[in-house]
Amino acid sequence: MSKSISKPISGGPLFSLNDGQAQKIKSKCGRFRILIIGRANAGKTTILQKVCNTTEDPIVYDANGEEIDPLVLEASASRGLHNIEKELVFKSNPGFIFHDSRGFEAGGIEELNRVKEFIESRSKETKLARKLHAIW
Repeated sequence: MSKSISKPISGGPLFSLNDGQAQKIKSKCGRFRILIIGRANAGKTTILQKVCNTTEDPIVYDANGEEIDPLVLEASASRGLHNIEKELVFKSNPGFIFHDSRGFEAGGIEELNRVKEFIESRSKETKLARKLHAIW
């Protein structure tokens, strides 16, 4: 017996997927890629930890899929450096890839433009696995 997943879409009619349909979509995109956006220090990483049911820090990968040394990340964070292209993956839930915006400050046009460029570039990807699947 297959289960059905039903979710309302923008107040419209329900959209339903049975297990077979959901598995077919998952096989096409591999891991689900999500961009999380919010103010600086708003708890974006904490939200991701809750979603993935963990307290661990994510493993971070560069655009080439190479794991980044946590010590390098700490040094970059302390200098305020950030790259939205980096992929965050939690060991407890490797089916998701997260991209984290640096965080928006009042009047922060530069970061807004970086996020817009990232979204636009991902929308032009030809491979489903490289596209953004959700933006929070």
